[in-house]
This record gives sequence, C-alpha cells and structure tokens, in this order.
Amino acid sequence: MTALKILALAAGTAFLSSGSLPDTRCSNSNTADGMAFIQNASAKDLPTYSKDNKIQVALLLDTSNSMDGLIDQAKSRLWNIVNTLTTLKYNGQAPQIEIALYEYGNDGIRDDNYIRQVTPLTQDLDLVSEKLFSLRTNGGSEYCGAVIRDASMNLNWDGNEKSMKLIYIAGNEPFDQGRVNYKEVISKAKSKNIYTNTIFCGSRDEGIQTFWQNGASLGDGKYFNIDSDRKVIYIETPYDVKISECNTKLNDTYIFYGSHGSEYKLKQAAQDRNAEVQSASSYVERTVAKSKKNAYKNDHWDLVDKAEKDAGFIATIKEDALPAELKGKSTEEIKKAVAVKSAEREKIQKEIEELSRKRQNFIDAEMKKRGTTDTDDLGKAIESSVIELARKNGYSL
Repeated sequence: MTALKILALAAGTAFLSSGSLPDTRCSNSNTADGMAFIQNASAKDLPTYSKDNKIQVALLLDTSNSMDGLIDQAKSRLWNIVNTLTTLKYNGQAPQIEIALYEYGNDGIRDDNYIRQVTPLTQDLDLVSEKLFSLRTNGGSEYCGAVIRDASMNLNWDGNEKSMKLIYIAGNEPFDQGRVNYKEVISKAKSKNIYTNTIFCGSRDEGIQTFWQNGASLGDGKYFNIDSDRKVIYIETPYDVKISECNTKLNDTYIFYGSHGSEYKLKQAAQDRNAEVQSASSYVERTVAKSKKNAYKNDHWDLVDKAEKDAGFIATIKEDALPAELKGKSTEEIKKAVAVKSAEREKIQKEIEELSRKRQNFIDAEMKKRGTTDTDDLGKAIESSVIELARKNGYSL
C-alpha cells in the first residue's frame, strides 16, 4: 500500500549513491516487443477489476484566506490518496475509483453559501488535479452544513450498497456556522450510506469544542486535527528515478481521438508537470496512480482505454476523429496499432507495480527504523480513515 509518510531523509539518497541498487530500470518498449507481449500475455497476470461497485470520495476544502497550507497539502497528497484507494478490494476485486472536489468559504464564489462544486465524481483524475491546482484562497464565511448538503445531494453517488461513499471536509472555523443544520444533512447523508469525515485545521480540543468531532460522529466517520501550515516532506527511495522514467514511456502508449483529444493529451502532460513541481515524490505517486486501471481511466480521449471499454468502437470511429498517424488506415490496421499500445501499457504498468512495491517496502522499513509517529497531515488523516472504514465495510487490503 502506498503510505502517506513524511519527514524526508538522506537515507534514500545515500542508498542511491552507493551504487548497490539492482537493475530495475523501466525497459524500453517497441512495436516488436508489444506484439510479443500480446502473444505471450497470460490472463492470470492481469488484475481483476469490479464494474459492480465503486469507491467514491468527495473532498470538501476550505479556501478562505487562512487555508493556503491546506490546499498545498491537498496538492501534495492527491496521488498518495488515490494510491491508498487502489489498494482496497471487495471480494478480491478492485472497485472503480471516483473523486469529486468542492471548495467552500471563499468570497469569490457567487453563491449565497460560498460553496462551489469544482468537479463532479469522476475518473478523470487529470481534471481533478487541474482544478485542484487552480484553487485560490480568499476571505469568506465557512458554512460546513451547506457544502455537505450540496455534496451529499447533488453528486452522482452510486446506489450499490457495496460501494463505499466518503465525504472528507477540512477547515478551521466552527462547524455549525450558517443557516443549514449540519446535524440534519449529515444524518440524511448517512441514510444513503455516505460517511462524513471531518479534518479540523488546528488543535484537537478546539476542533472538539467547535463541533468538528460531533460532525464525524453523526456521520459514522472519523475526526482528525492537523497542522495545515506544515510542509509535506517525503522519504526519498532508490526506486523514485526508475518509476519516473516509466512515466514517459507510459505516456507514449496513449492514442488521442476526438475533436478535443489532443487537448486532453496536453492536459495529461500538464498535470505531470504540476506533480513534479510539487515534489519529486508527488511525481512518483502520480506515475504509480496512472498505472492503476481502476483509478486512472481516460476512455473519453484515449483510444486504448476506449477500445478496452467498447470493443466495437474502433469500427465506428470516423477518420476526422483520429490522430494524423492513423488517418487513412484500415479498421484492422487501427485495431493492430491500438493492440500494440495496449500491450506496451500493460507491460509498463506491471513494471511500475513491481517498482512501487519495492519503494513502499523501503519507506515502511525507514519509518520503522525511525520509530516516529510524527506524520500527521491531510493525507495521513485520509489514509488511516479510509483503511478503517474499508475494513468496516468488508473491503480488504
């Protein structure tokens, strides 16, 4: 499981410089290798994904003036959170992952309650990243009840009782502000099996006194307090560079289609850069998340994902929707090109998975060596509660 660990150290760097790292470099993929992989792939090597249930998470973030640190932590921890969700299974299958984003408490929002749905529940995680990085803080009034009501009523929550539906609201003002009664909306959300978790940015006692703990208790969720101004620092590992190298090769397996396909491809690269600017570790975490089929899906612009979802789609696609390299090709030639890219992607994803496992083992060993629990931040709060609630609802790691 991808942990939400902080307190970076030179141990990983020293390991890197020692020259003792085994050769786990992401291998080059070419057409010949891709075709060989198609012939030799074994179904038992591929993970099984559930189409019947989902893990849906709505992040409700306070974007008032004092919350710059919270937004920075969210940017740093987004892909970490995604990777935690991808470790969960229900009856041996990995559910589909969807994330929604709200902001509240911002004077710049044209709404009586200063709330805004930034993204719906979606598998378009590049969109979630893009919108998260565009958030700006501004003074305002923080109405927790109102934003929880909007999220619980207006998002497309899955009706399957096996699906896990979670709200996380983070902020630093009293939980009971505004005209909407938080007790009523949280109780209604719980009646739809939506768990409300609260994260107070301040001392634990203050969060209890200002009803943040009560909100989580009513929602059968977890209450946390964090220092939102704390900088997120990471443990470097010997596998970070190798995983990052795989990202470039993974991107090369995407074939855009449609009138806006090229724009989405550019957005994918832009969110790679956003993660990289945030930190080297965030970039690695994003790469790992992109290797998870149940979380990172782009069938709305990528021909490989679309063909996997709809086997007959290629036969119906019009030439003007294709990229230049596929124009003028026959249906069979397009299918062959897509199959090659699909095989290459699966091969790279498997390499990333192996590297990620070794990376996590290194992080866990380093944390155990330090013997510290001083790791509390937004991501850590979400990680620990996700795991606890997942087990409570019959999910396994």
